[in-house]
Order: sequence, then structure tokens, then C-alpha cells
Amino acid sequence: DPEWFKRAVFYEVLVRSFQDSNGDGIGDLKGLTAKLDYLQWLGVDCLWLPPFFKSPLRDGGYDVSDYTAVLPEFGDLADFVEFVDAAHQRGMRVIIDFVMNHTSDQHPWFQESRKDPTGPYGDFYMWADDDKGYPDARIIFVDTEVSNWTFDPVRGQYYFHRFFSHQPDLNYESPAVQEEILAALRFWLDLGIDGFRLDAVPYLYAEEGTNCENLPATHAFLKRVRKEIDAQYP
Repeated sequence: DPEWFKRAVFYEVLVRSFQDSNGDGIGDLKGLTAKLDYLQWLGVDCLWLPPFFKSPLRDGGYDVSDYTAVLPEFGDLADFVEFVDAAHQRGMRVIIDFVMNHTSDQHPWFQESRKDPTGPYGDFYMWADDDKGYPDARIIFVDTEVSNWTFDPVRGQYYFHRFFSHQPDLNYESPAVQEEILAALRFWLDLGIDGFRLDAVPYLYAEEGTNCENLPATHAFLKRVRKEIDAQYP
């Protein structure tokens, strides 16, 4: 049923705070798996997991440093696959948050982009020689950020970020970025998940003279994502 999500009962579950399996005071994937019978009894059709990827955790995991690794305190990929399989055995689906707009500044892509502007990751982020670009893009976190641009002393340029300064925006004008993100989506689908909640998608593209939100190029990329996933994971 391709429209199962329209009728499903979704349950958002924070791995960190749900069930601790090893007594370290931190919820984990094994703990979540152990409570699936309870969640099934509640009548849950689909479990939605906020970010559990490897991260410095400066923004609750929405600052991803590796799109294909589990935060070690939650477990590993084998634990995740075991969880998904066990959920499916109980007739429950699993969707995950995927932070598509930006990464952590600790992500290897950003570290390489800082060091080598002409290298393979040089254009993975939005760099400029000054902080004057996209003046109509609102500052989202006005309590902590004074600009959507932050100077990087390593590269000697400014980088664009719609959220915190430690979360540089990916450059979706780069075909390589698009391919890397699509590859990461496929990675999790190959592990058996049933879908994504894509985070911060209104901001994927920026264009001078606009507020840089919900632009046609953003919609076009999301249509491409939808088309490719539907074709490869019917």
C-alpha cells in the first residue's frame, strides 16, 4: 500500500531517553528493540527515530558528522538492522530523520573543503569572499547568530549556514553533493527502513533576490529524490 502513511499511527521515539539496555544511563538501539512488544501493544504502526547518526551532539544530533554511522553510545549498524528487522516482524514500519540541508563542521567533507578549495570537496559547501550574499535570508536562530555567514580562518573565506555556525550548509549546486546525499539515502533504505522525514528541506538552495526558502530548485531536487527512491525501492 503506497499510501500506508496516510492512515498509520506514528510514534516518535528518542533513542537516548527510551530504554537503556546496558546500564550506562543512555538509551540505545538494543533497548528500543527490547521494548517493541510494548510499542506494538500500544497500537503503533510506524516508529520515527530522530537523528541517531554519528555527531558531536552540539544540536541534538542534527549536526551530522557521518551519514552512514550510528552514534556509538546508541550501538552500531548491526544493532540498527536488528531493530528494523524486529519491528518488521511485528508489522511495524520504521522511518528516520535525515538532515539534508547541512552537516556538522566536524564532518570530513567540511574539514576537507576548508583545507583544499580546489579538491574534490572544495565546492561541497557555500563559500564566499565576503558575508554580503543572500541578505534577504532570515537568520533563524537570532538569539545566537548575528549572520548567516561565518569566517573560516583555515580557508580564508566565509561559509553560509541557515542554522548554527557549526552547521555549514551543503552546496546543492554541486552535482557531487547531490550524489553523496542520494547515496546516503540509499544506504539506509538498503538496511530496510521504510522512509524518511527530511529535515530543513526548505533551505537546500539559495538564490539572490529571494528569501532562499522553498525555491523551485529545491522542489526540483526533491522531485528527483522521490522519483529515484520510488524507482529503486518500490
